[in-house]
Amino acid sequence: MASYKRILLKLSGEALMGDQQYGIDPKRLADYAQDIKNIVDQNIEVAIVIGGGNIFRGIAGASNGIDRVQGDYMGMLATAINGLALQSAIETAGIKTRLLTAIKMEQVAEPFIKRRAVRHLEKGRVVIFGCGTGNPYFTTDTAAVLRAIEIGAEVILKGTRVDGIYNKDPEKNDNAIKFDTISYKEVMNKGLKVMDMTAFALSQENNLPIIVFDMNTKGNLEKVISGENIGTKVDN
Repeated sequence: MASYKRILLKLSGEALMGDQQYGIDPKRLADYAQDIKNIVDQNIEVAIVIGGGNIFRGIAGASNGIDRVQGDYMGMLATAINGLALQSAIETAGIKTRLLTAIKMEQVAEPFIKRRAVRHLEKGRVVIFGCGTGNPYFTTDTAAVLRAIEIGAEVILKGTRVDGIYNKDPEKNDNAIKFDTISYKEVMNKGLKVMDMTAFALSQENNLPIIVFDMNTKGNLEKVISGENIGTKVDN
């Protein structure tokens, strides 16, 4: 039995690379699409925010001499490319989708309008939000929280390559300890990196729980939706 009716899934651009150094891995894309289809088939309303780090990251561009604002806009366009790829994969799996972007590009996507996004969800379509918030200096984490609040999502599911939040980097420390649940306050006090601070503060202020889990293990998304103790839940 599903624990949630409407969720926002946050995926990183890097996750789409699979084992590649950059770009989009078609197999990873197909796996994600199938996992998403499995929960849509349970009548869960699904919205997705995807990053663009597999193609271009604005802050990295700034360190290489590109103007930060220009770099951030380049990163936003990268999220639109990922959104189109994900849209194609999900529709190939047999689920109707809509790509809504914060920067107008009518030939490829609808502009983001809150009421339209909610209507698509109510009709059973997967809604993919592209181009972040449409503003430089804001990450796709912030866009994910903002869109989740706007559409009335019950939870943010942050799909990563690790299986939750640890007291230190589990990929570098064998003795890292995983949290099953943790409060916003503890995350702040321990200086844990769940999301950037703007996104995290917005989530806390609006009592929007975040679940960080390993999206790359097949079936995990369905387990999270059904309320299994997968990943780490951040809540008040």
